[in-house]
Amino acid sequence: MLREIMTTLLCGAGLMASAQQKDLVAYANTLQGTNSEYALSHGNTYPTTGLPFGMHAWSAQTGNNGDGWKYQYKATTIRGFQQVHQCSPWVGDYAVFSLMPVAGTLKVNEEQRAAAFSHKDETARPDYYKVTFENKTTAEVTPTERGAHLRFSFPAKTPAYVVLDGYNALSGVKIYPAERKITGYVTNGRFIPQNFRNYFVIVFDQPFEAAGTWENVKGQIFADSLTGEGKGMGAFIRFRSGTKVQARVASSYISTEQAELTWQKELAGFKNLEQTRAAANKTWSTLFNRVLVEGGSEEDRATFYSCLFRANLFSHQFFEYDAQGAPHYFSPYDGKVHNGYMYTDNGFWDTFRAQFPLNTILHPTMEGRYMQALLDAQQQCGWFPAWSFPGETGGMLGNHAISLLTDAWVKGIRTFDPKQALDAYFHEAMNKGPWGGANGRAGWKEYYQLGYVSFPESHGSTSQTLEYAYDDFCAYQLAKLTGNQFYQYVFGRSLYNYKNQYDSTTGFMRGRKLDGSWVEDFNPVKWGGPYTEGNAWHWQWSVFHDVQGLIDLMGGEARFIAKLDSVFSTGNKVDVGYYGQMIHEMTEMVNAEMGQYAHGNQPVQHMIYLYNYAGQPWKAQAHARDVMKRLYNAGPDGYPGDEDQGQMSSWYVMSALGFYSVCPGTDEYVIGSPVFPKVTLTLENGKQFVVEARHNSPENVYIHSATLNGRPYSHNWIRHTDITNGGVLVLEMGKEPAKGRGLEAADKPYSISRR
Repeated sequence: MLREIMTTLLCGAGLMASAQQKDLVAYANTLQGTNSEYALSHGNTYPTTGLPFGMHAWSAQTGNNGDGWKYQYKATTIRGFQQVHQCSPWVGDYAVFSLMPVAGTLKVNEEQRAAAFSHKDETARPDYYKVTFENKTTAEVTPTERGAHLRFSFPAKTPAYVVLDGYNALSGVKIYPAERKITGYVTNGRFIPQNFRNYFVIVFDQPFEAAGTWENVKGQIFADSLTGEGKGMGAFIRFRSGTKVQARVASSYISTEQAELTWQKELAGFKNLEQTRAAANKTWSTLFNRVLVEGGSEEDRATFYSCLFRANLFSHQFFEYDAQGAPHYFSPYDGKVHNGYMYTDNGFWDTFRAQFPLNTILHPTMEGRYMQALLDAQQQCGWFPAWSFPGETGGMLGNHAISLLTDAWVKGIRTFDPKQALDAYFHEAMNKGPWGGANGRAGWKEYYQLGYVSFPESHGSTSQTLEYAYDDFCAYQLAKLTGNQFYQYVFGRSLYNYKNQYDSTTGFMRGRKLDGSWVEDFNPVKWGGPYTEGNAWHWQWSVFHDVQGLIDLMGGEARFIAKLDSVFSTGNKVDVGYYGQMIHEMTEMVNAEMGQYAHGNQPVQHMIYLYNYAGQPWKAQAHARDVMKRLYNAGPDGYPGDEDQGQMSSWYVMSALGFYSVCPGTDEYVIGSPVFPKVTLTLENGKQFVVEARHNSPENVYIHSATLNGRPYSHNWIRHTDITNGGVLVLEMGKEPAKGRGLEAADKPYSISRR
């Protein structure tokens, strides 16, 4: 099935832009990961048509209004084309409205207007989406950062309608027939201020023959009404039969006037969809050519650029430009308009691991703006964002804004006041906020008094202790680098708290009670309870900042390696434990058939790189290539679990380049095994970093020797400045492991115990 999909994707989309220049954007399949549902995720994605980190994107809609699974590959009908922001089906979407072409009799209800389609009549690329329905109507979409250009082509002599759906909350519309325009607003979303509105402007290029409003609660139609306001209020326009009509759309969270200004800036200059698409293609092509891979198979390149696409969608810009071109934004935290930059739609528990480190390489200017935006958001709501959508949800665990800030600082991105960042983190670490588990700290008193979070007072206690210790390391690191002795002392004491969760009798990180005793009925394959979305096998390794300390705790390198090996050799048995039933993460681990290695979720994704710390780097090389080969592809089954705002894609992108960010907050990346014979990274500063893997192939996955800028290089890590200063890393690849290479103490990546 995948080969057929790839053939259609690469050939049908037109792989060659010219005889000399390949259209790299054609490799990216936005249907990757869309064959998902509640019980089993192959990505939980939708076919996003958008620009890198755009404020809005667009997608075909197969599911009901409000359904988190807004597009499912198995569906046979489409009911609309939505403006979208959703980063996870588990939280739904916000600020949504949709447009749908309706041929023949006017049908406004989402079920009734749905049109049948086949994937063979669908094109899904970052810069362009197109589908021809069975009724011969064609819909096309191409994006701008805060809008989109759509075109609907109706069959000859067939009545032609476009229906605007106001989604599932208060909305309003105004129709201006003389101007061929609709304005309005929607208010849907869960984590939004009370005064939140998404204002939109839609301008058509064809005259209206008739127009009216309707509401989607009862499906009432108000013919000839040009204004309406209420729950699910929408509009419909009738055009001449058999027409081809374009709709240019822009949106704003600030005002209708700002939406009009954005429309003028982003869309007024494009008279037809082809012009808008050419601009979108140029944006993606420029980015993809900055990460240029050579060699490898067509399937590998399609997987790589499909993942690179998703790695560059989240976080969304949440700022707009005023008439003078200055950025300003409506804050999702305090509901006021501020000057400057703001970003949202991201869960840092997922993305601190690889997506943000990838940004430090590819987008340091944006990363610098983002770091100041984090501090602004903290001022506006009293807490750092942890899982914003668009306001703070407090989802998951940990206080990973400090990881982002420290990682940026360590890598030379110094656009914020470190004292302000540390003060804000101190408040975060010593309090519990009013929202979810990552808003402040659940169990913070026990964490400091006992050295661990206790169970059952806090579910996920072991996971919390491990991630708090890592976050405290990041605060310690930032304090040390900026000469802040107070915070260096405060967090230097608690960054070793991970040791208090290790039970030497079982050899696992284990839940502890208030009295210091271990939680009974221990089973390392038992999910939940002290572990968040996993079991003891998965959470054994979350000591990013002190792998050497973990090695020592576990009895030395031999035992550490044996335990790593056992993750793969132990069967993929599941004890549903505290969950009481199979959840999708469990099913995905079982389906991967890699023992207890659960790549479909975040906690264990860095684990294979830990072989580099314990004298067997060749195993990291083999496992990295095996995971990329077996668990990723560019098709609808393209991921082994939730894609999660670019984290899973970023893991693939970085691993395919040949290195991974095991410990953000340090300036090192741990080396694995690159997929391609050659990769050229073109950085914002104009310099290039080349990874050349000579004799690379699906069989030759092992590094036999290396040079960095012409000098022999034995380390299992490279520094951030090795990349940003430009240079060439040459790897000689072979079929058998080079077991004598990279074994010296200096070759091992950073651990605070080895400082």
